[in-house]
Amino acid sequence: MTLTVDGTVVTGAGYRLEVHPEQPRAVLRDAEGRVWTELSLLASMDVVGGRDESYDVAPARIVSRSADTVELVVEAASAVWGRKAVHVRCTDGELEVWATASGGRERLLGEVTLLGGRAVLRSGAAGTFRSAIRFVSLFSPAPTEPVHVVRPSSAASSLGVVGDAEPGRLHGIFSPPPLCWALGSRPADGATDVPDGPWWGLSVRAPVHELTMTAVRYDPLDGGFLLRLDYEGHTVAGDEVRTPSVVLRPAATPWQALADYRDDLVERGLAPSPPLGPRPDWWTAPIFCGWGAQCARAAAGAGVPAADLARQEVYDDLLGRLDAAGVRPGTVVIDDRWQSAYGTGGVDTAHWPDLRGWIARQHAAGRRVLLWWKAWDPAGLPADECVTDPAGRPVAVDVANPAYRARLARIVAELLGPDGLDADGFKVDFTQRAPSGESLRAADGPWGIAALHTLLATMTAAAKAAKPDALVVTHTPHPSFGDVTDMVRLNDVLERDVAGAPVPVVEQLRFRHGVARAALPGHPIDTDQWPMPDRASWRAYVEAQAGLGVPALYYVESIDNSGEALTTDDLALVARTWAEYRS
Repeated sequence: MTLTVDGTVVTGAGYRLEVHPEQPRAVLRDAEGRVWTELSLLASMDVVGGRDESYDVAPARIVSRSADTVELVVEAASAVWGRKAVHVRCTDGELEVWATASGGRERLLGEVTLLGGRAVLRSGAAGTFRSAIRFVSLFSPAPTEPVHVVRPSSAASSLGVVGDAEPGRLHGIFSPPPLCWALGSRPADGATDVPDGPWWGLSVRAPVHELTMTAVRYDPLDGGFLLRLDYEGHTVAGDEVRTPSVVLRPAATPWQALADYRDDLVERGLAPSPPLGPRPDWWTAPIFCGWGAQCARAAAGAGVPAADLARQEVYDDLLGRLDAAGVRPGTVVIDDRWQSAYGTGGVDTAHWPDLRGWIARQHAAGRRVLLWWKAWDPAGLPADECVTDPAGRPVAVDVANPAYRARLARIVAELLGPDGLDADGFKVDFTQRAPSGESLRAADGPWGIAALHTLLATMTAAAKAAKPDALVVTHTPHPSFGDVTDMVRLNDVLERDVAGAPVPVVEQLRFRHGVARAALPGHPIDTDQWPMPDRASWRAYVEAQAGLGVPALYYVESIDNSGEALTTDDLALVARTWAEYRS
């Protein structure tokens, strides 16, 4: 690395950073001289009851310099913190930006902004300052509705553990996804198109237990952007505070940006290494999940909601139809809902009069059984083990509460243990239903992304204790979740692009496969298969599944969205592709 001082210019492999001699800004160029952004070297660190604004902002200065590292700092005053600083560490291949604060008293952290924030500058300019958008597009690893893998750089993006199907919230399909975007130089030609480079990775680096925000948001406005980290008043901030780091590094493709992000976390001990040893053979056997068939029967006029069709006699009938067609899954997922209450794990005996015996019969037939599990749902649990709203109403389980974690471990042991149901693992769903809100009440402890990791760690440890080869399937392809999931599920299929046109199923799932493979390369992938828009899309995806991971079948009789019946030839297609996969 070479360093010249004229103002301050730092040159590394693939980039050049030109720091303004007076203003808290720095121009970032690539090796060819193209400007990608003008970084704002400001940050805001709000606390409950106090908005952080910088003032008396000093020019950037070099605080350390060696043959391979240069660190700069921009110091400022803050009425909330006393003193505050934004740090920039330049190494040969990357830039790392983070903020620190000191001089405050113990309080609760609210929203943090990086690469921009509120300030009053010496010039008199005041308000919110942002980094410049000089890139064209933004790759997001989070599947969203509408589907746009590479969106214009003027479009916002959220990566986290909160979402659902409501407008502006359908970004929880992966929860959490990798906390890594890619900044692109070309616009996309279609919903799933990923243009050629060059690209820059933009990622968040921190230990998973420090990811106590519910989401990290790319927030653009009028040619500028900043990142928002929402801690929601559930993280205690002491006298000395350090934010997660934002890392920028050049990349040839978004896939390289994701792989570099994963490798960086692994090398720093912030994510587990990819599993290298042998895995149980049954983990990668074709899967039958009953949810799609339940939905199809409900849509065809069964007269009850789909969840009421998770019944012993229904699953026996579906498996009998598959067996007659030569379709023989190695794993069966009993989906929503076999429980009498989501939070307790008690069996609904009206639906499953002999679930233990049924599981034993599947084992005798050479099949394993996974139980669908709705993460976060507090139904049936005492309020003192739950996150509650201001009125005391439970809204989610409280994983910061040791009593709930102990209860969850007991439930898992009963469901998987030889003296209990003797099931073989879980398909964990609804991880995007994490509790969110400053007004919510919970025990002191992890919140946001870190809380979900704690929940899954509790489930996984209990599952392995009960049955060492238990399988835990999640839709959490963040590299730091590699130790709390065994298989990554590609999750529910979405529908349309920003213009309202249908997006082919295979294209959507191929993109998701790319994200999961880059972020967790040693983990098998559950290809999922619900919902399908029509029979033709379903057949196309059946043909493609073996190339994307473990084939999963959701339909037996008809397609729920279109009402089209499946024929003998359709099930023969499944049997053929599964035979080819197994061989």
